[in-house]
Amino acid sequence: MTSWLRDERTDAAVERILDAAGHLFAERGVAETGMAEVARAAGCSRATVYRYFDNRQALRQAFVHREARRLGAAVTEQVAAVADPAERIVAAMLAAVHAVRADPLLIAWFTPANAGFAGDIGQSSAVIEAMAGHFLGAHGAEPPPLARWLTRVIVSLLTVPGRDADEERAMLEEFVAPLLSRV
Repeated sequence: MTSWLRDERTDAAVERILDAAGHLFAERGVAETGMAEVARAAGCSRATVYRYFDNRQALRQAFVHREARRLGAAVTEQVAAVADPAERIVAAMLAAVHAVRADPLLIAWFTPANAGFAGDIGQSSAVIEAMAGHFLGAHGAEPPPLARWLTRVIVSLLTVPGRDADEERAMLEEFVAPLLSRV
């Protein structure tokens, strides 16, 4: 077997497992989803799931990283034309919050029963920090501490939303945008 075929099959298997996991996270909850259920939903054995993911935490993190990359690309495209850094970060944060809320596979992470998982991964995820760093202009560099804080603000808005979109925008414009003048 050629290596390109094996790599393609591996990618397809990982995607299928992550897709199945995402649907189960939304249906059952992050904490309630086990490796056996993911294997059944993906149409493979538990051994196959464990071949690609050492444990549930690794599976959860891989799912979040995949979705963060996808979300980051979409948000980057949405805010590319915004020249002012403060306006761009507010627009990016609001776009990220809106996209997560609109996706049942993602918003499931921010229900009261699952929010702890999102917070843990959000604080320990290099992918998510890099996404926030990208919006700050730290392309390829290690994300600054401000990127980690912005990630926490997004997680906060998802777990404890404002009264409406206008209030959330006003909070970001008042409390987040001024910080960018210091960077």
